[in-house]
Amino acid sequence: MIFNSYTFLLLFLPLTLLGFHLVAKRKVRVGFAWLVLMSLVYYGWWNPNPDEPWSPWWLSLILGSSVANFFFGRAISRNRGAPPGKVTLIVGVVANLGVLAWFKYAGLFAKTLAALTGAGLTLPDIILPLGISFFTFQQIAYLVDAWRGETEEYHFTDYLLFVTFFPQLIAGPIVHHKEMLPQFQKGRYNSQRWVNFSVGITILIAGLFKKVVLADNFAAIATRLFSLAATGERDMTVGEAWAAATTYGLQIYFDFSGYSDMAIGAARLFGIRLPLNFHSPYKATSVVDFWRRWHMTLSRFLRDYLYIAIGGNRCGKVRRYANLMITMALGGLWHGAGWTFLLWGVLHGIYLCANHAWFALRKAMNWPALPKPLAIALTFIAVLVAWVPFRAGNFELGPNGSTEAALRATRSVLASMFGLNGFEGWPDRSAMMVKDSHAIRAVLCVLLVWLLPNTQQWMRRYQPALGVGSMPGGMLGQRRWWQWRPTPMWAIFLILLLAGTIYQFDKLSEFIYFQF
Repeated sequence: MIFNSYTFLLLFLPLTLLGFHLVAKRKVRVGFAWLVLMSLVYYGWWNPNPDEPWSPWWLSLILGSSVANFFFGRAISRNRGAPPGKVTLIVGVVANLGVLAWFKYAGLFAKTLAALTGAGLTLPDIILPLGISFFTFQQIAYLVDAWRGETEEYHFTDYLLFVTFFPQLIAGPIVHHKEMLPQFQKGRYNSQRWVNFSVGITILIAGLFKKVVLADNFAAIATRLFSLAATGERDMTVGEAWAAATTYGLQIYFDFSGYSDMAIGAARLFGIRLPLNFHSPYKATSVVDFWRRWHMTLSRFLRDYLYIAIGGNRCGKVRRYANLMITMALGGLWHGAGWTFLLWGVLHGIYLCANHAWFALRKAMNWPALPKPLAIALTFIAVLVAWVPFRAGNFELGPNGSTEAALRATRSVLASMFGLNGFEGWPDRSAMMVKDSHAIRAVLCVLLVWLLPNTQQWMRRYQPALGVGSMPGGMLGQRRWWQWRPTPMWAIFLILLLAGTIYQFDKLSEFIYFQF
């Protein structure tokens, strides 16, 4: 069940919301228990093979993981600083990573071994469970914080809701126990339920519009162009290659932005604020700034529980750059069990190392910063180049995936982007894969991304998410005419936005981060 499905929008979400408000009026803790039950229904709805009967196996997997980590956390807290606590921490982290590695990376290991040695490794059909990367990382952070003494003795229902809460279960954000569990422990019904409802439904519809009207339309263009590169039917022109990278950059931008909005909006309907996970990353003035804005909760996890754990910047410049490369390479593999995803992570590792080296040089030489428009443009181009292997990774995933096809697509697009296959701007009409008007539309959309405020800035009077105030443009200031308020004018705008979405709502497409 995905957010942009009729089942979710017309059946699951209204029933869940109605049930919660009916029971939470009397006792909010019962309301949270209702959310746990419905979150498990949401997760268990998924059937990876519709031709086979539904199986409780996937539901038992997340329940087993939650129960085991809850008791691991309690044992660690009670033995913090002592050898038994450290052993429990190691066992818990290894067990979590082992489960993730089996489901996500066993197939990649088998394919790579066969390619290198010719020795086939017979594995059973392995299906990647929904959201396993997200709920695994959340619980590893919980165990580490229990060892650090930063957790409390939480109620099991609260912990289960922290892991399974449906708006963030499938594709994040990767929530932290300090952000979520205190909201569950307040034990009182939120008196601002109509404010929460109006804010939540507004953000939900805005996210749905981004996914259905923007991301899915750019997806059709990017798919045709990357498929041409993967088949090797002909070399792409410079114009086509840049159109492929740009349309995919816009697809993933609006796909992830739309999902993030829908997650925040759905949670807000229940009076719960999720942490900010997406904040205009294409307005970033450096790659360092990009990772402060893109998948912010993943960046936080990688920094706090991986980069710092392996030494961070405490062991000299060479070690710092090595730690950055290791962190980003593993972050690339987290995004997908394929070598092109590793390449994407390595590219961003190189970017970050170069970025920090440039900052150090500029400081030493007392040079001024680059003009902001130039810095934004250079960062955007670097990010687009890195998106090429990321998108080509789709040809590598799955039982019939091919690393060769993924690398061929990556080489073809990058070579054409930089003129290695000639400098023809656009092919003649007989060879045209997409219309040149699509490229013009993509350029105009990039300008809108750069110039328009984002959802958090639009809704900032109502604190749409946790952490908004710490981001550029997130602090409250002078009220602007374009900021949302619960007025008839904005209600009409929302109806028009929904009407445009319904007009385009003729297909069901998964979010890019749906099964990571």
